[in-house]
Amino acid sequence: MDDRTSLRAAGPVVCRVPERVARRIAVPRLPWRRLAIALLVVMLVGIPASALAAPDAGSYVVRRGDTLANIAARTGVSMSALAQANGIRNANLIYVGQVLTVPGKSGSAASKPASQPAASGSVYIVRRGDTLGSIAARYGTSVSALMAANGIRNPNRIYIGQRLYVKGRAPAPKPGATTKPGAAPTAGRWIDINLSTQRLTAYQGKTAVFSSLVSTGVAGRRTPVGRFAVRTKLRAQTMSGPGYYLPNVPYVMYFAGANAIHGTYWHKNFGHPMSHGCVNLPTSAAGWIYGWAGVGTPVVTHY
Repeated sequence: MDDRTSLRAAGPVVCRVPERVARRIAVPRLPWRRLAIALLVVMLVGIPASALAAPDAGSYVVRRGDTLANIAARTGVSMSALAQANGIRNANLIYVGQVLTVPGKSGSAASKPASQPAASGSVYIVRRGDTLGSIAARYGTSVSALMAANGIRNPNRIYIGQRLYVKGRAPAPKPGATTKPGAAPTAGRWIDINLSTQRLTAYQGKTAVFSSLVSTGVAGRRTPVGRFAVRTKLRAQTMSGPGYYLPNVPYVMYFAGANAIHGTYWHKNFGHPMSHGCVNLPTSAAGWIYGWAGVGTPVVTHY
C-alpha cells in the first residue's frame, strides 16, 4: 500500500503533513465547546495583568447600543480617525466590552459612560414609534444633523434601543413650572393658551381671530407655563411613550421641549386636562391653527 492509499483510508486530506510533524502538532480530540473554553483559557493566561486592568485615559469601552459613529461623536473625534487608531476595517464590526483607543483624547472625554450626555449635547434612546423626523422635531434639530452626528446613511433605518447623539439639545421646561409668562404680544400673530379654562385663542395683535377648547397636561405632567414660540411643524407623526402609541397624530407644532399643539382623534373630552403635557385640539381646530401659525409664532401659556 502506497502513501496515497494509506491517507485515503485514514480520511479526507486537506494538505500532506509528514507523520513526524503531525505527531508534534496533534490537538487532543475534545468536543468543540471544551476546545473553545480551553483556547479561551490559554488566551487569557497569555494576557498580561496590565491589559486586564481598567482602560487608560485615552480609551473607551464599547457598551450595548453603541456604534462607531456615536462613539466618535461623543468623544469628539472623527469616525475615520477612531477606525484607523483601532485597526477597524468595517465600522459595523465592534462588540460590547471592546476597548477602543481614542486618539488625542484624555480620560475626561473618552471614558465618559454612554448614559451620560456629551458636553455640548445629549444621548437619546430610540423608542417604539420614533422616527428621525420626530426625534429631530422634539429636540429642535434637523434630520440631516442627526444623520451626520450618528453616521446614519438611511434615515429610515433606526432601531429601538439605539443611542443617538443629539447635538445642542435644549433642556425641556420642568412640568408644573410656575414661571410667569412675559407680557403678551401687542402686534402680529400669537397663540394664547389658558390652562385654567382649557382654551386656546389665536390673536392678531389684540384681536382674537379663533378659539377652541383644548386638553392640556394632567397632574404630574402639566403643560409648562411661560412664553414660547412654535419651533417645528409636522403635518403628521407617530407619538409614543409609556402606556401609549399613537400613529399619524395630525397637525403637530412643537413649542416647548417635547410639548406640542396637535390634533387629537383618540378622545373628545376637550375642556379637561387629558395629555402628557401637549395641547390636544379637535382635529379640525388643529388644522386651522396649523395653517394660520408659522414657525416662530409666539405661544403664551398661563393660568
